[in-house]
Amino acid sequence: MSVQDETVTTTTEQATAEETHGVLLTDLAAGKVKSLLEQEGRDDLRLRVGVQPGGCSGLIYQLYFDERTLDGDLVRDFDGVGVVVDRMSAPYLTGATIDFADTIEKQGFTIDNPNAGSSCACGDSFS
Repeated sequence: MSVQDETVTTTTEQATAEETHGVLLTDLAAGKVKSLLEQEGRDDLRLRVGVQPGGCSGLIYQLYFDERTLDGDLVRDFDGVGVVVDRMSAPYLTGATIDFADTIEKQGFTIDNPNAGSSCACGDSFS
């Protein structure tokens, strides 16, 4: 293998390693995900985040556990919790933060998305 071949290999490896998304998972949310997976006795699942058409504002969030990794998925690890975003959803979610709320007013995962120009009154959809 020549020096040139080694350079090409390194560049290709770096490009693959950088194939990630811009979604952030807070420590509190990561802890809740770990707890839910432990309750289910599963360590093979990742948190999948996406958007799809729907809702009163145009797009709705999808947030669920998935054992699959599909072609084109972007994966990022947060303290042992894998977060997967498909390539089509990634531009809508760049910079979004997933947190977990456990208060008297609200309980569950929340998504703070700077890309959402507007959202509906129920908070489940955005545009």
